[in-house]
Amino acid sequence: MTDSKALPMYFDYAATTPVDPRVIEPMFAHLTRDGVFGNPASTTHVYGRQAAEAVHQARARVAALINARAEEIVWTSGATESNNLAIKGVAEFYCDRGRHIVTTAVEHSSVLAPCRWLQERGYEVTYVAPQDDGTVCPETVARAIRDDTILVSVMHANNETGVVMDISSMAQVCRKRGVLFHVDAAQSAGKIPLDVSTAGVDLLSLAGHKLYAPKGVGALYVRAEPPVRLVAQMHGGGHEGGMRSGTLATHQIVAMGAAFALAKDEMAAEEERLSQWRDRLATTLHSLGIGVIHGARAPRRLPGLLCVSFEGVEPSRLTALLATMAVSAGSACRATDAKPSHVLMAMGVPPARIATAVRFSFGRFTTETEITLLEQHLKNLK
Repeated sequence: MTDSKALPMYFDYAATTPVDPRVIEPMFAHLTRDGVFGNPASTTHVYGRQAAEAVHQARARVAALINARAEEIVWTSGATESNNLAIKGVAEFYCDRGRHIVTTAVEHSSVLAPCRWLQERGYEVTYVAPQDDGTVCPETVARAIRDDTILVSVMHANNETGVVMDISSMAQVCRKRGVLFHVDAAQSAGKIPLDVSTAGVDLLSLAGHKLYAPKGVGALYVRAEPPVRLVAQMHGGGHEGGMRSGTLATHQIVAMGAAFALAKDEMAAEEERLSQWRDRLATTLHSLGIGVIHGARAPRRLPGLLCVSFEGVEPSRLTALLATMAVSAGSACRATDAKPSHVLMAMGVPPARIATAVRFSFGRFTTETEITLLEQHLKNLK
């Protein structure tokens, strides 16, 4: 096991979160011979029925976080699969109505890639540009909708800047035009309030590992009334109401349910604490006269996330800073792609500023001591 004392401070919660210890116990209880290990589809015997009940309880817990019904939750392997199922599934089922999709230029790649895939197959996609504060204007989305538009897909909160979109207003526009509305909520669920019923969302993607559950499990909310139809992207035993075949990973599903239940109970307190730390760091940067915070003028941002460009800071000092902590750094606030950030580019950020962008994100297990140490390291950039 790695010695945690030797590791840098972790400020990359937007990339993934550690599993909450309170989630591990119920997860392990669904793995071994003396636990609930059965196949939830094998309901002819008690092992399968116990597993099926555990899956149902987890489904209800995930649904409760977003004010949905349990039967509206479809299990997937994560938000990437959920986004693909929503976008491709709608496109294929409703192709007779039209072949036009509206999304934004600041979406996650798991939305942009399936949209490009559909374009190669004859669909048209309109990519709405954001305003310079990172928000996408609902009126701009409304103007992009055509008579042959079948789907609008907009993220709830941006994974690079933390900017929160006005999905309720966009949903109203879509409802009036008879267009389905999909939301990628991988970054926002459990961090800020989210009510699919009030917002009027038709489909919504969720990820377990962004909210202290293990990697490899997620969900797609699919509105039941009036029903949203999808063409399955994985075929086999017809699981999940025919929308997603594959034996359910009971232990991961139970873990996601437990994590989402914890988030529901603790979200208000966590949002307040993380927002205070985010604003505290912003104040520190302002007082030092270094760093440009992207999305700072947006009406609302996620707690616990700052994307900052350090243009003009001596490279060696910035390198020394990054050596002390785990963050998403370099162009795009992404560590795995050398290309400039498509999000910051769409916001009109100059290339030199994009190249020095660093995303700081913190969460449940971040300590105030770590925040204080981060402030001290930032002062060394001066």
